[in-house]
Amino acid sequence: MNRKQTESLSDEDLLDKYKNSGDTEYFGILYNRYIPLLYGVCLKYFADADKSQDAVMQIFENIFPKILQYEVKTFRTWIYSVAKNHCLQTLRKAKNEVYVDFNLEIMESDEILNLLEEESGEERNAVLMQCIDKLPDKQQNTIRRFFMEKMSYQDIVDSDGYTVNQVKSYIQNGKRNLKICIEKNNK
Repeated sequence: MNRKQTESLSDEDLLDKYKNSGDTEYFGILYNRYIPLLYGVCLKYFADADKSQDAVMQIFENIFPKILQYEVKTFRTWIYSVAKNHCLQTLRKAKNEVYVDFNLEIMESDEILNLLEEESGEERNAVLMQCIDKLPDKQQNTIRRFFMEKMSYQDIVDSDGYTVNQVKSYIQNGKRNLKICIEKNNK
């Protein structure tokens, strides 16, 4: 197959060919398709061109040796999530504050972080911990890992075997249940 034919393959076909043959050219072509998207995602989070370019390379270095381990159904969605999680994890490690126009579909942490960081009084923390303990196991586990252990969606997926959508759902439902529980305790 010549290069032009190879480049015309779908994302999933390129990924399958890479997984079956081990020929890195297939993965290179696939990854190159998404460099502009990845750069844009990183630029949104970092607001710095050099950091964003570095992040695109770091993402490649991180996923290239591991891609064979993942069951990727839609590469575009998967790589977007990987990039977003990479950026968030990098920012958490640097402990930078990020001022980006997030919606709740993309960023899950706004309300719960306020609950965790507002008043750090012992009574407030005790109420929060009691409410976390009352959550269903999967919500409780995911909330603890994401907000307290600072794990990314992908880290939780890798460690617990959930899908990314399940992780998002557990976090969203857990946040809602925590908010209800805390409001009941404050009355």
